[in-house]
Amino acid sequence: MTILKLPERTSKKRRHGLTSIVDFGVTIGELTHILEDYSDFIDFAKLGVGTGYISPNIKEKINIYKQYDIQPYFGGTLFEKVYYQNKLDHYLLYLENLNIDWLEVSTGVLNIPIESRLHVVEKCRQNFKVIGEVGSKDTTKEMTDNEWEFEMTALINAGCEYVIAEGRDSGTAGIYEENGEIKQELIDTMSRRIGHDKIIFEAPTAKSQMYFINSFGPNVNLGNVKLDDVLLLEAQRLGLRAETFFLEERKWTLQL
Repeated sequence: MTILKLPERTSKKRRHGLTSIVDFGVTIGELTHILEDYSDFIDFAKLGVGTGYISPNIKEKINIYKQYDIQPYFGGTLFEKVYYQNKLDHYLLYLENLNIDWLEVSTGVLNIPIESRLHVVEKCRQNFKVIGEVGSKDTTKEMTDNEWEFEMTALINAGCEYVIAEGRDSGTAGIYEENGEIKQELIDTMSRRIGHDKIIFEAPTAKSQMYFINSFGPNVNLGNVKLDDVLLLEAQRLGLRAETFFLEERKWTLQL
């Protein structure tokens, strides 16, 4: 249907305007039915926490995502478990055997120094595309705006395709206060100094998604999106929800 004037959206394979969903264990049957309808709206699928390591039929699930032109990758918690047990080489071979092309390097649980993460990125990017995550899941660990900027810039310069701004699947850590409120000053600083085309903002709730869309436009990169919310998010991006109703009347930095 083309009767409406709507905001212009990037299309697959898109470099920005990404939607990265989080898969906490959806079954093969459910996944297939959902992707038959909504795969055009999804770019990445993060197998959340450590579920990818224990999921039955994991090879089949990965193949299904890739058949629909969606890049699957394992969440940072599994990477940190591997790092903690000094099994990185085994992990990389495991990912290759599963035909996974992307991996996340994070510090959500462990306090991995940025220098160590940069070394891992440089090692992994020889055979993988790497996404670096900045921020902790521990709400007691505060980072200054300058620290966020430094780590994100360093990860990108080391070869990360994108950097994730940590928010947890609950939206209560990292770029969020414990009560779920967005740290707006941090986001403003981050977007000015880094460029929000390279940042994937974790936005697990409709409220947080609307904030980023209204701040940066329909083609902002959003992560930790629940699979059931994919269609609603696309409607928000296209100005088809009250809170984003006038998007097409504004000009945005991120164009097609």
